[in-house]
Amino acid sequence: MDTLSYKTVSANKNTVVKEWLIVDADGQTLGRLASEVAKLLRGKHKPSFTPHVDCGDNVIITNASKINLTGNKWTDKTYIRHTGYPGGQRSLTATEMYKKDPARLVEKAVKGMLPKNKLGAEIFRNLKVYVDENHGQEAQKPRAINFNDNK
Repeated sequence: MDTLSYKTVSANKNTVVKEWLIVDADGQTLGRLASEVAKLLRGKHKPSFTPHVDCGDNVIITNASKINLTGNKWTDKTYIRHTGYPGGQRSLTATEMYKKDPARLVEKAVKGMLPKNKLGAEIFRNLKVYVDENHGQEAQKPRAINFNDNK
C-alpha cells in the first residue's frame, strides 16, 4: 500500500510574493467592495495563506467619490470618535464624512474588516485610496481587478 505524505508550507516575510492590484470603486457598494478588498489585503485568496503573516497584496482603490451606500445609510449610518477629553464624543453621518473626505469612508470600511492587532495595522498600510482616477503608483504596474466578474 502506497502512503501519501503531505507537507504544510507556512509562508514567512521572506517567502511571500506580493503584487499590486488596482480596484475601481465606481458604482460599487461600500460594504461589498470593502470585504473583497480586505480579502485581497489579508491574502486569503492565495493558496499560501498563513494567518500570522502579512501575505496579502498591495491594493489601490480609485474613484472613492463614486461609491454607493444602500438604503438610508447616507443619513442613518454614524461614525463615532472620541477626542480623549470628558464629554468629547463626536459623531458624523456618512454624508458628512463623504463631504469631508470620500476616501476616509472607504478606508474605515476596509479597516473594520481587518484584524484588530499589530498585524491588522501592518496590513492596512498596504491600502491606498484615491478620490479620483489619478494615483501615484503607475511605476508599480498594478494589475486591474474587477469584482463585477465574480458575480
